[in-house]
Amino acid sequence: MSSTTVVLDPLFGDGTARSMVELCARFGRYRMYLEHERIETDVGRGLAQRQDAVGNFLATGGLAGADETPSTLAVRTSYFREEYAYGQTPRIDGIEPFLHHEAFVEAARAVHGRPVVEPAIAYANLMVPGQELAVHTDVPEFRGANRKRFPQWLLVVMHHSGLFEEHRMPIATGIAWFHDCDGGALAYWPDGPGAAPSRHAVRFDTAMVLDTDSVFHGVERVAHVPPEELPRLRPGMTLEHAGGSEWVVRTADGGEVARYEWAELRFSVSWKAYCFADERERDAWRTRADDLSLDVVVDRLVADLAARGRVPGPDVPRDRELGLVLIDEYVRFPSTAPSTG
Repeated sequence: MSSTTVVLDPLFGDGTARSMVELCARFGRYRMYLEHERIETDVGRGLAQRQDAVGNFLATGGLAGADETPSTLAVRTSYFREEYAYGQTPRIDGIEPFLHHEAFVEAARAVHGRPVVEPAIAYANLMVPGQELAVHTDVPEFRGANRKRFPQWLLVVMHHSGLFEEHRMPIATGIAWFHDCDGGALAYWPDGPGAAPSRHAVRFDTAMVLDTDSVFHGVERVAHVPPEELPRLRPGMTLEHAGGSEWVVRTADGGEVARYEWAELRFSVSWKAYCFADERERDAWRTRADDLSLDVVVDRLVADLAARGRVPGPDVPRDRELGLVLIDEYVRFPSTAPSTG
């Protein structure tokens, strides 16, 4: 079944879009995505937080189908991220018109068919030339289970397994763009991973709203940069505003790695909101009624694996190998990629 997608063009149609560019520079410093939340459990211990997307990206070469070394591919997906608001708490002044934009709220109602919409998160993604975003679905949430408490790959497995739908928090995601860039189109699969993908070019003051927890999507490469010209990105580096239109990638001790003009970067801001059928459902979420525990989640998944013949029984060790089996069994990536010609 096709997933509803709402395009907002323009998103604001006034000076708010320009103010988001100023806000990006004012925030100033962006860490790599991999530097953010990391939750470890015995199940899947040592796996990357998005082991599902990482494994598929290395196996396929991404949307470009590139035959490149793992270290090169790692640089291509080591993009930069920071939260502008979380749980309706702003981390920077000026994000409020974005977080509470009524056009997002109305689009969220259309996506999930649920009238009660609670805006919750706004975060920025910044990519440098040569980077892309691996095909993935976003990290979902369930009552009692979110990225602050569970490994991200496990939350993705939970959703794709279909075993926890009565606890899932339907989330609508708006992806907004505030400048044009060379490449960096959004590739997405609204009709499911077995159907043909769609492609949405980046344009200033536009946005899309969809269920990114369910719809596979990724970002095509920003510009065409051969491997030998990529910056030598490593964990701990940051992307920082250097004044005017200049941005610099720096090491942890302040050394300069690469310098870019604003127009060379890809900047997007994502909006996320919980969608509820009614006030009662929202109250259950707020009071944490009927929350899931990690033990309940893993036991249910293992029982299903046993029924499918993937593990011998319920007493299988809760270890790294079980995490890999869970990802392999439940997360089915698209086998087709959009044309980038």
